[in-house]
Amino acid sequence: MFLLDVQHISKSFQQNLALNDVSLSLEKNKIYGLLGPNGAGKTTLIRNITQIFFPDAGQIFFNGEKLSQEHQNQIGYMPEERGLYKKMKVGEQLMYFAQLRGFSKQQATNKINFWLQKLDIENWRNKTIEELSKGMQQKIQFVATVLHEPTLLILDEPFSGLDPINAELIKNEIFELHKKGTTIIFSTHRMENVEEICEDIFLINKGKIILAGNVQSIKQQFKQHLIKVDTLIPVSLSESVLSQTDITEQTHSHLIFKLRENQKPNDILKILLQNNFEISGMIEILPTIHEIFIQSVNNN
Repeated sequence: MFLLDVQHISKSFQQNLALNDVSLSLEKNKIYGLLGPNGAGKTTLIRNITQIFFPDAGQIFFNGEKLSQEHQNQIGYMPEERGLYKKMKVGEQLMYFAQLRGFSKQQATNKINFWLQKLDIENWRNKTIEELSKGMQQKIQFVATVLHEPTLLILDEPFSGLDPINAELIKNEIFELHKKGTTIIFSTHRMENVEEICEDIFLINKGKIILAGNVQSIKQQFKQHLIKVDTLIPVSLSESVLSQTDITEQTHSHLIFKLRENQKPNDILKILLQNNFEISGMIEILPTIHEIFIQSVNNN
């Protein structure tokens, strides 16, 4: 059974079709990347999942049940735009959000103390949100999102405003929540984070899912059969090598080959060794998610 099952939903705003027959299924305890250019429909999809909006057509199921208000406390949503009250103190604000989720005052206090200590922000408890830097506000918003230990956690640009140290801190917390069984939807434009964090991705463009699947499988799907060979010393290419291979790049330290039909990496290695190449390394070049993103969107 899927934790979240989105079935053929569509959503329009006046004449603009924001979501067009979108379907996706999320297994439990996985990290998914939700990608797409600006205006592609990512935020609209998230807001349908969180019941801020409701689809014009189609259905959404949560743990096998039709999505309803009863599921709200099992979902945590951290929007890109900070949803914090600027004049409220950090501790008061977190208490307010925790009690909205049904915690008693004592339960909320315990949760708040745990997270403030864990993220080393205890000293900010009595500061108002407007006194905090953007990065510190982002940490407080993260705490507010995970206080109730959601089954499904949706993070929209969670590293916005964070310096590298705090970005690493939040990233580690994301992995820790995942280890404890949380399913995570991670929406971002930072493709390097997608490669590092996500197991599967959904790429949405013009209101439709145009690419979905396991990150590594998708990279294999888009590969261009390029092999990089690192050499110990600069090399000159003999006619034998040139006639048996297709070289797309050569520098003083490496060569990049495009495999011919039915040619395998070991065939390249054999040719080079026969021609007395001194090789220090050999890898297959796979496209980055950034490259796949641009190619898929441009071709759609």
